[in-house]
Amino acid sequence: MIQEREKQIYIITVVGLIINIFLVALKLIAGFVGHSHAMVADAAHSLSDLITDFIVLIFVKLSSRPSDGDHAYGHGKFETLATSIVGFVLLLVGLAIFWDGTKLVTAYFKGSTLYEPKMIAFWVALISIFLKEALYWWTYIKGRVIKSSVLMANAWHHRTDAFSSVAAAIGIGGAIFLGEKWRVLDPMMAIAVSLFIIYIAVKFIKSSIDELLEKSLPPKVQEEIMELIRAVHGVNDPHALKTRKIGSNIAIEVHLRFEPSMSVKAAHDIATEVEDKLKTRYGSETHVITHIETLKY
Repeated sequence: MIQEREKQIYIITVVGLIINIFLVALKLIAGFVGHSHAMVADAAHSLSDLITDFIVLIFVKLSSRPSDGDHAYGHGKFETLATSIVGFVLLLVGLAIFWDGTKLVTAYFKGSTLYEPKMIAFWVALISIFLKEALYWWTYIKGRVIKSSVLMANAWHHRTDAFSSVAAAIGIGGAIFLGEKWRVLDPMMAIAVSLFIIYIAVKFIKSSIDELLEKSLPPKVQEEIMELIRAVHGVNDPHALKTRKIGSNIAIEVHLRFEPSMSVKAAHDIATEVEDKLKTRYGSETHVITHIETLKY
């Protein structure tokens, strides 16, 4: 199961990596030949995608390693760490685009003349939008199906690259079709997109930090867990629930109370039923620990 999941992540990431290599080369050529600063900046964004693809390939391999004597809960936190790195790369890219866009807008309103881009840059921007949006949907859907946070983070990186190309296309198209006074659209749209990139980056960074700090699962999920436990016949007063994420898996600890007259074997069988039910709902790799107590009257 783990090997199949790892294989799917690798296939998707390698395809994305190949597309990103193609786009970086294409955008750099179009940027310099087409005299478009926006396209060169877009190429830099695609280059950051390449970096995160390599990060995913390295860390997913590490996170898929089975439990061992030193890591009883497995190596899932490597995936969480990879998600945080992707988030920080996104943040740096967003801040860089924001800074460059602000400088260009400021220079324009001070009287500087912006370069007029060529049609080759406009067409390459459209090609990038199509390829990156398609890659986003494929990566995001697969990430949800196999419950990979790092794959979903990388999917959003593909989408931010698509939005970066949208900004470039609007700016380049405005400069070409509307005239010199509209060339400022390019850096202005870049600023708008950079804010979205920063927002997404902060979300992923916060999510990964929460996991690394062992934050509990959302209240709605914890309530669902308690309902599943209460539904098992023979269980009384489940309490002291503790939950956390370990990469793409979760860990659950809970105390169960039974009638004092019940045999240890009967109580153990019911606790095992609870574990099986939770693993059926949340995945076979879910870590479940149950503590057996007697009812207090």
